[in-house]
Amino acid sequence: MQVDSFGNKLIIEGNIKSINHYNQLKSILDAMVVDNKRIVIELIDSISVTSSVIGYFSKLINVNGILLELFVNDDDLFNLLDDLGLIQAFNVKRL
Repeated sequence: MQVDSFGNKLIIEGNIKSINHYNQLKSILDAMVVDNKRIVIELIDSISVTSSVIGYFSKLINVNGILLELFVNDDDLFNLLDDLGLIQAFNVKRL
């Protein structure tokens, strides 16, 4: 997984699949939310998102009051997020 961030935008290439990936994302996002109330995340080619990352995204929205916009490129990931009822909560859009 490769992560690039600037301002309120996070671009993730590769799959999010390990606890190390979660820790890396959490660290980056914790720093971003200090100055931003709106976070844009692009999942360029990830085919999945771990439950810990989904839980962290939910915390950002429900506890921290962050407006999250999640852009996904993979149709299966979009459908999974739809099945989980997260399209509206995470403001999911297709890339």
